[in-house]
Amino acid sequence: MQLLPGAEPFRHDGGDIGVLVCHGFTGSPQSVRPWADHLAERGLTVSLPLLPGHGTRWQDLAVTGWQDWYAEVDRELRTLTERCGEVFVCGLSMGGTLALRLAAQHRDSVRGLVLVNPANKMHDKGSFALPVARHLIRTAPGIASDIAKPSAVETGYDRVPLHAAHSLRRFFRLVDAELPQVTQPLLVLHSPQDHVVPPVDSARIMARVSSRDITERLLERSYHVATLDHDAEQIFAETTAFINRLADPATAGPEATERTAASGGA
Repeated sequence: MQLLPGAEPFRHDGGDIGVLVCHGFTGSPQSVRPWADHLAERGLTVSLPLLPGHGTRWQDLAVTGWQDWYAEVDRELRTLTERCGEVFVCGLSMGGTLALRLAAQHRDSVRGLVLVNPANKMHDKGSFALPVARHLIRTAPGIASDIAKPSAVETGYDRVPLHAAHSLRRFFRLVDAELPQVTQPLLVLHSPQDHVVPPVDSARIMARVSSRDITERLLERSYHVATLDHDAEQIFAETTAFINRLADPATAGPEATERTAASGGA
């Protein structure tokens, strides 16, 4: 199956710190590729997988479910854990939900989480009808490219298959119940103006996890796909500072240690 432009997975072999980057529902690696590139340029080992059913056509997504999407990032995490001394997980939207489940299920394997506009619940008034509606209606309008920056475009589907949306709704409920099992440090960056995932999702996540180290940052100039928006550089810089602060100096190596010292341990 031919991939959409920019939808190919990305991997970079760097140092002993690994970062798994997860894209969102109906999106592709293109939406978070600049984030992954930034981390790779700083010497980190980076994995950005393409989730099953994504990056091709919406019909392919219609025959997948949350178990498929989670299995992909679970495999990538295990591979990074074998390769690296410490692993961080970053995610946009549903990618943040996937990251939270990885943290809950693999506590010792995940050093910290960076979440951008993480999703926790379907807020559409018709979502309660998905168990029945998915058998009557195939798709709903797409959710891609919620971006304030005029020149930026997200590579994603223009339709949302309702079978996949139903599975996503079930996944949100599952992960919400598992949030108290998340104990790792969190960096949560979210947009006050988000037309896909409202800020209340970030608030609920921060309230329900058991993490004691939580940093919240607002992305004032961006909409949902903030990794392609006006605040992208803030996300990249905050992620680097977060990893440098938490990484074991012996794992991070001298270059990262010098960067942390220069920034005052930010």
